[in-house]
Amino acid sequence: MIKKNFIPNKTALITLIAACLVVIISLGIRQTFGLFFFDFEVDLGCTQTEFGFAMGIQLFFWGLFGPIFGIITDKISGRAAVFMGFLFYLAGIYFLNYGPNTGFWFTFDIGILIGIGLAATAISIPVSIVSKHFPLNTRTIAIGIVTAAGSFGYFVSPMYTRFTLLEFGWNTTLVIFGAMVLVGLVVSLFLSTPMEEFKQGSENKQTAMEAIKEAFSNKSFNYLTLGFFVCGWHIALVATHIPMHIRDKGLEDWTATAILALIGLFNIFGTLTSGYLSTRISKKKLLSAIYLLRGVSLIYFVFMPASVFNSLIFGATFGYLWLSTVPPTSGIVGHIFGTKYVSLLYGFVFLSHQVGSFLGAYLGGLFHDLYGSLDYAWYISIALSLFAGLIHLPIKEKAIERFQHA
Repeated sequence: MIKKNFIPNKTALITLIAACLVVIISLGIRQTFGLFFFDFEVDLGCTQTEFGFAMGIQLFFWGLFGPIFGIITDKISGRAAVFMGFLFYLAGIYFLNYGPNTGFWFTFDIGILIGIGLAATAISIPVSIVSKHFPLNTRTIAIGIVTAAGSFGYFVSPMYTRFTLLEFGWNTTLVIFGAMVLVGLVVSLFLSTPMEEFKQGSENKQTAMEAIKEAFSNKSFNYLTLGFFVCGWHIALVATHIPMHIRDKGLEDWTATAILALIGLFNIFGTLTSGYLSTRISKKKLLSAIYLLRGVSLIYFVFMPASVFNSLIFGATFGYLWLSTVPPTSGIVGHIFGTKYVSLLYGFVFLSHQVGSFLGAYLGGLFHDLYGSLDYAWYISIALSLFAGLIHLPIKEKAIERFQHA
């Protein structure tokens, strides 16, 4: 049950709604790129390795520019960061559709430009903007709502994208995506930073560089960062290569669309549950359980006979755990270090996530081209689930003394 007076004020409500719309657009589009592969293979001569590499570069630049947009958010405004991000996003879609789109330019358009756009518009920056509006006791619930909104984008986008790809082709589908990004540009103008945040910042004279040094000298921050690497590997591998895996198993192509849609649908409930549980139980234990349960879901999917039923079970179970790591992960960062530099510090945690994403996307494609299947990538995913389940347990969920005295 959501706490009384959950929304602190009107500004917080408007920012929460705007952030939800931003991630619906940004993550919704991003979730569908795997469905484009077969068209890119035919029209652009793209191989699985080349596609996986471009997707990996996209995810890496998404993470690489996360701290940069985090600084812009903390020092200027979240509105400016997200608006700039959507401009990069729009440029990537435009040049992929109308400019050079093979070889290096394919990677530049869909990888670098869209990756930079995602760094500001996807989950980390909108979440950090919203977290500044909410107190500690309700912050993870608000984060869970934003993350669940992204899950709604995950749910609806594979279905309409498959429809538009079949009916109109990939070029027209990209035009529709461009129109959605234009809507995102307008929505970003409604994001704001609360005056209370600037007040809190004036009491803390710490510089951004001091905040970075403090964070990386903290073992709990490093454990959290290593754990989020695993989350990135899992998500990128599934989102990028599940269509090819389904085809390899002899199942209908629509099964991959159904898996991606179920991931989005069930993640709505998973992230809301995670956000609520993060206010009730230990966040580190919750994260450990999420990663171990991901391993169980992967074992079921990989070792059970390939069928539509088992694929849908995987979509539902893995989807419930898909972005449920975000509320407790972001919540731990804010709890330990405070919210003044939460966008910057969460940006570094998310960079680790995106390094994992790059490897999951790229190595998945490489393994498939080398060995004819994704089996080795799935085995690594299962082992990483166990690693992440254990690495979170030593984390100390305690605010550092500087913020206790502030």
